[in-house]
Amino acid sequence: MTAPDPRRPDGEPPRVLVVDDEPTLADLLTMALRYEGWQVRSAPDGSTAVRLAREFRPDAVVLDIMLPDLDGLEVLRRLRNDKPDIPVLFLTARDAVEDRVAGLTAGGDDYVTKPFSLEEVVARVRALLRRALLHTARTEALLVVGDLTLDEECREVRRAGEEITLTATEFELLRYLMRNPRRVLSKSQILDRVWNYDFGGQANVVELYISYLRKKVDAGRPTMIHTMRGAGYVLKPAD
Repeated sequence: MTAPDPRRPDGEPPRVLVVDDEPTLADLLTMALRYEGWQVRSAPDGSTAVRLAREFRPDAVVLDIMLPDLDGLEVLRRLRNDKPDIPVLFLTARDAVEDRVAGLTAGGDDYVTKPFSLEEVVARVRALLRRALLHTARTEALLVVGDLTLDEECREVRRAGEEITLTATEFELLRYLMRNPRRVLSKSQILDRVWNYDFGGQANVVELYISYLRKKVDAGRPTMIHTMRGAGYVLKPAD
């Protein structure tokens, strides 16, 4: 049995940043990774990569060691300053063993030597994503938004310390909202992530369970679950 595709804790596809100064190669890598259903951005140099990483928040980086400004080792150092556990796959045209060792010693998680097959890169990135996202899922078992907490392992929900009892579907809906605080989620997104089917005349199901959730989470308390007319729903800390 093949392992399921890696997913972010919020249910969205993984994000991968490709850093290479060869436009053709960068485009090929980007297309190959997007074909897997992942979100992909690319950068032609180290400085752009560091800036994009802060905006895009990738789950993994495919990084060429030889770049026109900063070398890959310096880019890795700066990326790890912002996100210490971000997995990095080095690309290198160098064949010397000491160059490969230098990359791994500097903190790289894996490497491939040019020329390489796109299938090999995709397979190695998938392996890095699975390890990284599994670790993230384990370390982010407790979700906290304002005075609302949700423990994914114990399946306990509390607001201001008071326990809230939810059904399985209510729990999944609240978990999705809490994994995306302050983000407006459409009914179709909620159906896809919580009920696992496409939007198609089922808006009443979302509306119904949002109302159930409000009665348990917001009743007698400052409102956290808000309706954005014509857009969807958003959960944010009470004012």
